Amino acid sequence: MGGKHKAAVLGTGQTHYVAKRTDVTMSGLVREAIDRAMTDAEVSWDDIDAVVVGKAPDMFEGSMMPELAMANALGAVGKPLLRVHTAGSVGGSTGVVAASLVKSGVHKRVLAVSWEKQSESNAMWALSIPVPFTMPVGAGAGGYFAPHVRSYIRRSGAPSHIGAMVAVKDRLNGSINPYAHLKQPDITLESVQASQMLWDPIRFDETCPSSDGACAIVIGDEDTAKSMISRGRQVAWVHATAMRTEPTTFSGRDQVNPQAGRDAAAALWKDAGITDPFKEIDAAEIYVPFSWFEPMWLENLGFAAEGTGWKLTEAGETARDGNLPVNASGGVLSSNPIGASGMIRFAEAAMQVMNRAGDHQIQDARKAFGHAYGGGSQYFSMWVVGADEPE
Repeated sequence: MGGKHKAAVLGTGQTHYVAKRTDVTMSGLVREAIDRAMTDAEVSWDDIDAVVVGKAPDMFEGSMMPELAMANALGAVGKPLLRVHTAGSVGGSTGVVAASLVKSGVHKRVLAVSWEKQSESNAMWALSIPVPFTMPVGAGAGGYFAPHVRSYIRRSGAPSHIGAMVAVKDRLNGSINPYAHLKQPDITLESVQASQMLWDPIRFDETCPSSDGACAIVIGDEDTAKSMISRGRQVAWVHATAMRTEPTTFSGRDQVNPQAGRDAAAALWKDAGITDPFKEIDAAEIYVPFSWFEPMWLENLGFAAEGTGWKLTEAGETARDGNLPVNASGGVLSSNPIGASGMIRFAEAAMQVMNRAGDHQIQDARKAFGHAYGGGSQYFSMWVVGADEPE
């Protein structure tokens, strides 16, 4: 107990992401991801010491504290069960909390799982009651973030086609990912620019889908990881994690480049011993629900100087064959089960350094970055994983 220990991702599991999974309950959905993760990690239920779960607000699905009824399906009966909630970043935060339980020496092997069945409710305002003395906005998430995108374009001078470039890149990446929800192998810059304008400047093809799905990861301690390596299986060592939060609204808040994101990234790079993330990260999974958030987050996270993130996108640096491949999996633009979306980013980063990403594998990926944000861009969680054991 106590002290600082090493932790590694032993295995990951995902469901296929689709608009509606009417064939399974939430329990059946998460069990698909869990079974795949445990098979990938070569562990049994007896090997799991604790279970950490994360999902979006209960009102999104109309089932309060479902993890209690799902304890058996989660394999949590008789074991510690912890739930995490940080809005849309919850999947990433769940991975961070699970890793912290191993790194602190509390547990040797932890199962983390996150999910969403968006088809069972309305993920915007869902079953929440009207807030007194507050006029309804009815703008949706895209309507909330569109002004931030317009501010970014104005401040950076980015040309109007950048958002479409990101959409084309991520949807083409998603077309070779067997788990992705949206597959558009024939998407083009022209087809994106011709799609319906939803919230100026965000068009239909620059917007994430609403998905049902689940993701799970198994995190183990140093001894378990080295035992796996001795059997010829790669692991993803957790080099560093970070989480930061700020209020949704306060005087002078920069919603284009939030302070919490900058602070979390700075702490992460420091803990991981990274001085130039653009050069040192081989693959990045960044939470991009609307295409313009790629250049915005490239700046927020320190991959590019302020006002220059769009230049990396335009130059092809974030493509699979670029110097900083971003969302080789297709990202949130291709699959978006909200509660799981952040963990998918974390899992995909781990898959890259374990050389288990299949057709969207980035060659020679040794160090990868996973990122999630949530709410009104006020919750941030992220990690760096690597093929090499940290010192």
